[in-house]
Parts: sequence; structure tokens; C-alpha cells
Amino acid sequence: MMFEEEFERQIRNLIDKGYPGSMGLEEASFRELLAPLKERAAKRMREDFKTGEGSLLFVLVLRSGTIPRDEMMRRVERSGKNGFSVMEAEDLARFEPIEGVELPEGEAYLLLDVDTGSETLNRTPNEAMKSFAEWNRSPLTIEEGIAVITHFPDVLQKNHGFSLCGSRCGDRRVSALWISGGKPKLGWCWAGNPHTWLGSASCGARI
Repeated sequence: MMFEEEFERQIRNLIDKGYPGSMGLEEASFRELLAPLKERAAKRMREDFKTGEGSLLFVLVLRSGTIPRDEMMRRVERSGKNGFSVMEAEDLARFEPIEGVELPEGEAYLLLDVDTGSETLNRTPNEAMKSFAEWNRSPLTIEEGIAVITHFPDVLQKNHGFSLCGSRCGDRRVSALWISGGKPKLGWCWAGNPHTWLGSASCGARI
């Protein structure tokens, strides 16, 4: 699939899930908001970006802040079942991007070369963070992880979930996504605990 077609698919996906309305925008205004990002990203994709094997080429992320994270999870759909969060909205709001994770300005951006942690399965989030530094990759935040399964719900498998090490709240918890009861679930695990079914997600760049 060409970049333009996939970008349009992800825009349509967000429209169908009601994101423009939650941001107080009509569909036309929502598309206008994203137009500069599409033009810039298309140029970069053509010129110098190549994805690694097994990764997602790009994922569209919204930064509006108008939609609570638990509500974002309820808009995720996989195999006819909606996602859910076991973390309360107030608790989720405490999680912020960690030092070293620089998010682009504006209300929308793209993650490039997204990997959901196949090489970090059964490794603690703390260990995964050391590898990301060596690999020149960046851990995903909570919003970014939700964006990944919003657009690509099937990357979340029964025996392969992923931690979101890019958002922390000052304690030893790391949020994570996995399948529970057949539904996408947002929960948390300890930063020092490994799980055979849980890796840590990362990206190559953000634009």
C-alpha cells in the first residue's frame, strides 16, 4: 500500500471512531489540520525512510488532550470487541513522557518504524530501555501505544503484548497493553519484572 493510501486509511479510521467531534472539529477541519503533516511525511517517506522488517511503517498519533486515555481505549476495536482500561482516568493522567522522549509540537504527529517489542519479550522494561539507547530507538508513550492498536489492532496478540516505557508517573509501574478475555486491555506491570508474553514497544523516529 502506498503512503497516501495508508495515511487516508488512518484518517478515516479516526473519523469513524469520532475523534474529530471530540476535538470540536468537522471532518473537513480535521483533514485540514492534518494536511501539512501528510505533505511533510510523504516527502520524508519518499526520500530517506526505510522501515525495518516486521515493523509498522508509520502510525498517526493525535495530541489534542481532549480525550481521556481510558476513553481512547474504549474506541479501540479488535475482533469485534472494544478495549478497556483497568487504570482509573485520574491515575492515567499522572503518566507523562519521560526525560529523553521529545514529542513533536502540534496536535498530530507520526511515529516511524514502530516495533511492538518482539526482541524484548521476557525482558524487563528496565532492560529494554538500555537496549533502546543502544539501538537509537525511543520507547512509546501511552497515547502512542493506544494509537498503534487503534490503527493496527491485530498487532496485539494473545501471547504478545507490549509495555509503554515512554510514560511514567514516578513509581515502579510501567503501563502495558495486552489481550484479556479476548479484549485489548490497558494495565500496568512492574518495571523490574519480565514476562514471556510481554515486550516493550519503540519507534525509530517521530515527525
